[in-house]
Amino acid sequence: MSWDFYIRQFKSYLQLERSLSPNSVEAYVQDINKLHQFLQWRQSDKGPHDVADSDIRDLLEHITELGMSAYSQARIVSGIKAFYKYLHYEDSLSKDPAELIEAPKLGRKLPDTLSFPEIEELLAAIDHSKPEGQRNRAMLETLYSSGLRVSELINLKLNAILEDIGFLRVIGKGNKERLVPIGREALKHIQLYLDHSRCHLEIKPGHEGFVFLNRRGAQLTRVMIFTIIKNLATSIGMTKRISPHTFRHSFATHLIEGGADLRAVQEMLGHESITTTEIYTHLDRDYLSQIIRDFHPRS
Repeated sequence: MSWDFYIRQFKSYLQLERSLSPNSVEAYVQDINKLHQFLQWRQSDKGPHDVADSDIRDLLEHITELGMSAYSQARIVSGIKAFYKYLHYEDSLSKDPAELIEAPKLGRKLPDTLSFPEIEELLAAIDHSKPEGQRNRAMLETLYSSGLRVSELINLKLNAILEDIGFLRVIGKGNKERLVPIGREALKHIQLYLDHSRCHLEIKPGHEGFVFLNRRGAQLTRVMIFTIIKNLATSIGMTKRISPHTFRHSFATHLIEGGADLRAVQEMLGHESITTTEIYTHLDRDYLSQIIRDFHPRS
């Protein structure tokens, strides 16, 4: 069987059994294609079942020489391991060539955050005289108030705003649903957007249920959200490189700095593992270290 056949089968497995998002599925497929393309570049006609661990190690050595970062290499190793675990699971592989392959060791990268005054400065810079101004304010208030991923924001539905109890019903990674609190200020700006801006749009068929729409009445894209935030940061001369995820990082960090329970924040962010959430404790630890340095007599 060809690479294309097994990649199609793997893709269906990720979509149907793992319920991964289209972006995640595509990332896995690209990882496998890199191995296939590398073998073709070496003029090897090996199929998926003929690959040895030495082939995978040669690929890693090659992409290291090309200057690919450790994070990108780890991503590729993860995809290749998942592919061969799937083949082994399907009983079409007697020996897993990726089993003993180790990804590069990664240092834990602390996420960029915004201070509360910086968030207020960004929000204040939104031009409400423009038709999209109220929408942009509502979106950024929602990102910061609820810590949503950008994909969760653009897919937010009108019937998912549970205003009476102050929650949003969010569909996150793996098509998993969770309830996330939303603050009064964010709800106020969403309502202003719905009442004074969105109601004047000619909405395209099939897009009626989405909360945030572009000026043509269609669902917003991820790229559009990134562009809005980048332009806003530029307009106030902010030098930090920020994205929609910066608001999510800031949401989590500010909660933990304020004393929020780590497991509660984990639930709100939709993290499967508490260790993923623990990265947001870095500023709190910095603060404690500063207290020691400033006030302990032996520091």
